[in-house]
Amino acid sequence: MPAIELPDANVQCRELAELIRPRLLANTVLVGIHSGGVWVARRLHDLLALDNEIGLIDVSFYRDDYGEKGLHPRVRPTSIPFDVEGRPLILVDDVLYTGRTTRAAINELFDYGRPASIQLAVLADRGQRQLPICADFCTWRVDLDATQELVLSADGGAHLRWSLAANA
Repeated sequence: MPAIELPDANVQCRELAELIRPRLLANTVLVGIHSGGVWVARRLHDLLALDNEIGLIDVSFYRDDYGEKGLHPRVRPTSIPFDVEGRPLILVDDVLYTGRTTRAAINELFDYGRPASIQLAVLADRGQRQLPICADFCTWRVDLDATQELVLSADGGAHLRWSLAANA
């Protein structure tokens, strides 16, 4: 497989904000999926100058492969500091791949109420879905070998960076 040029994730966040801006409603809230989606949601929150808080969601207990993989060693608390009932939500993640993380996040969100809508915003879409889920907002579609993993990292500040890793 040829070498892949990784885009600047910070530029992607700005592009994603501009894709979202025209479809943003006054009461829309962002919900970031730990951990990469939370970093992206925080950037989007600032770029879109939103007043409301963002939600943070950890899908560890909602994954359908929990029995196979066990509990992730770094489970973080979910924080939904607003009423989801009847509100439009934008679920934010760094990478969309099989769709299983997104499905788990949607299941968890419905435990908090019935949102008016849920849209999905991602920086990267790897394709190869196992569930019928697609992103409403996406800045990069990339084909990777199944042995490769796309990893988003954040330094101490707000700088985000992509890297490729061997899939475990």
